[in-house]
Amino acid sequence: MRASTSLWEPRKASRLSGVELCAYASRLIGADARLVLWGGGNSSVKTAETDHTGKRVRALWVKASGYDMKTITAEGFAPLRLDELLNLRARTVMSDEEMTTYIMRSSLDPNAAKPSIETLMHAFVSAPHVYHTHADAVAGFTCAPGSQERTRKAFGGKVLWVPYVRPGFQLGRFVAEALLSNSKAHSMILDKHGALTWGEDAQEAYEEMIWLTRRALAYQAAAASRRLRASSARSLVTTNDRKALAAKILPWIRGEASKFKRVIVRWDDSQETLAFLSRPDAESISQRGPFSPDHTLQTKARPLFWKLDGRLSLQRAFERYRRWYQTYYQHHAPKGTPWMDPNPRVILIPNIGLFTTGRDWQKAGIPQDIYRHTIEVLTRVSAFARYEPLDLRHLGDIEFWPLETYKYRLLPPEAEFSRRVVFITGAAGAIGSATAEAFCARGAHVALADLDLPKAQDLSRKLNARFGEGSALPIPIDVGSEQSVRDAFALAVLKYGGIDVLFSNAGIAKSASIEDLTLSDWERNLRVNATGHFLCAREAMRVFKGQGVGGAVVINASKNVLAPGKEFAAYSASKAASVQLARVLALEAGEHGVRVNVVNPDAVFEGSGLWSAEMRRGRAKAQGIPASALESHYAARNILKAKVTAADVAEAVLFLASDRSAKTTGALLPVDGGLREAFPR
Repeated sequence: MRASTSLWEPRKASRLSGVELCAYASRLIGADARLVLWGGGNSSVKTAETDHTGKRVRALWVKASGYDMKTITAEGFAPLRLDELLNLRARTVMSDEEMTTYIMRSSLDPNAAKPSIETLMHAFVSAPHVYHTHADAVAGFTCAPGSQERTRKAFGGKVLWVPYVRPGFQLGRFVAEALLSNSKAHSMILDKHGALTWGEDAQEAYEEMIWLTRRALAYQAAAASRRLRASSARSLVTTNDRKALAAKILPWIRGEASKFKRVIVRWDDSQETLAFLSRPDAESISQRGPFSPDHTLQTKARPLFWKLDGRLSLQRAFERYRRWYQTYYQHHAPKGTPWMDPNPRVILIPNIGLFTTGRDWQKAGIPQDIYRHTIEVLTRVSAFARYEPLDLRHLGDIEFWPLETYKYRLLPPEAEFSRRVVFITGAAGAIGSATAEAFCARGAHVALADLDLPKAQDLSRKLNARFGEGSALPIPIDVGSEQSVRDAFALAVLKYGGIDVLFSNAGIAKSASIEDLTLSDWERNLRVNATGHFLCAREAMRVFKGQGVGGAVVINASKNVLAPGKEFAAYSASKAASVQLARVLALEAGEHGVRVNVVNPDAVFEGSGLWSAEMRRGRAKAQGIPASALESHYAARNILKAKVTAADVAEAVLFLASDRSAKTTGALLPVDGGLREAFPR
């Protein structure tokens, strides 16, 4: 655990004042993951303001709930009437509901975001700038017996100490009472909760936080000097074997973890994680809980620890965890608390690594980051003392706290394909890229598999920039190669934990009369347009069955399946084979909750690599028209006299992949503007 260092830039800070300066210092704190993680911590500044009546008042600008210190700006602070808050120091008891109502009524701006639940703690410290973090070093300092005495020994009375109490009115009182004993102190350790520092200016308060965490870490290092040894333990599984095992296990984990709601699963096999999991006490120590109660909201009170022992054993381990969580909920959740997902957010498997879940790739990264920090703290504390975080009663007090659980009721409805992973072949082409964009726009994660990896990478960059990191993953694939298909699906599984939809879209075409068609062209069309669909569908089914939560396959065939054109034998025959494959797969996959359907587009020209100059000449010759008239000819021949676009095909694919077609399988859906001869029969 490295010590934090000051990032303060005097020149930049000199141009700021008031809440803007507080926001700057907050971002410096937020930039250091050793101080705060994923929305943790809060900050404040006291200023003089003019209220709506023109009266000058003392104001407390406090970080608003839901804002991240890493990115916060002045808009992320809520302005409150400080003197009204200070009146509460005379109170001895106050419920959460009374406190939050009082704080909201003290607002200087009714349109401001909701203030932090720890507002009173900031108000009761008289200094202008106040910062609070859940610093790893301080957590390691307090998650062991005797933290009050350790604080005295380490800091010699310069740092105050208050016992643990859940954030809110009582914590504010504890802070105020501690200050009465030593008004000259500039920092405080909140037992099992973090650090509080303050100062006359922003730099003083910020650098006090840096000093406090460095000093706490130095004390731990000294206390552990005779016992702490760098771990030399290594995984008993090689890197390649570990990846292969993870790719096999991930669909099992995702299936079990999705029995309440579908989740994305991330995997970490860093050296630090594997070293921790190799400890003989890893299981017992991991079950004692997180080092900060706030982390419970992301990691739950305990991880699931499982030793690799087959699918059935994993299923039983999840069942035991869910039974434990139900008991934990019954004992600690207040009446009326909504039932939550009983599955673990963190799964630990020795020799394989750390698995974490979330509703999307980024959200699954939150418990991953937190637990990697947890491993560091566990390792550090265990070197000099017994790791003793808060007990389950206090952890449940946070996890089921009405002031936290009410936020779940405020979340907007999730997008149609939220929590789903879509594997698209030929993803960099016209239809593939349009479909990938449509899926991302509706909440999906997409694996962009294509023979042209640079094009897939370029598309991935665009989609991730637009829809968020982790939305898209570029993957190289040759759909006609068995090994390439296996490797491609493994990469998608290692990234997201599994797959929910396969859009088997890759295809090629060759225009030539039968007597002029070469055997190599014939075989190449069959390899890509028929064998490619088979290999991808087979691999997808293996993932679907591993997950056990259903799935959807959509195969891109062609209008030519039902209405072939002359001089198009290789293309039409191979596409017809893909439709028959889909029909048989629908018969076999139904018992596993997997639906299989087909789209039959006609002549998508825009952006398509299929319609090369040679291809256009060949099809124009077969139709007896000039190549320049080809696109207008195809549009004019359909009933609607419509041009078919990649976006049109994408909408059909999304319909067949969605719950809107939940009772449809084995179907062919034309996207051709209406061609009588191609009507499905």
